[in-house]
Amino acid sequence: MLLLLAALLLPVLHAAAQSEAPEMADVLRQNGKIYVVVAVITVVLAGLLAFLISLDRKVSRLEQELKDQ
Repeated sequence: MLLLLAALLLPVLHAAAQSEAPEMADVLRQNGKIYVVVAVITVVLAGLLAFLISLDRKVSRLEQELKDQ
């Protein structure tokens, strides 16, 4: 169990220990494409949120129908 925990934590610690800034983000920011990335992430998260709200309404409706029977 401890070996599994160490195997999962070592890559995270190694990545956190690197002092260099991410070059890809700098390049995207210079080219103005960072806004495209942010827009895509926003659209995906908004879609997920809309799906979860829709799913919650459907489940609530089904729960209410079961309660009324």
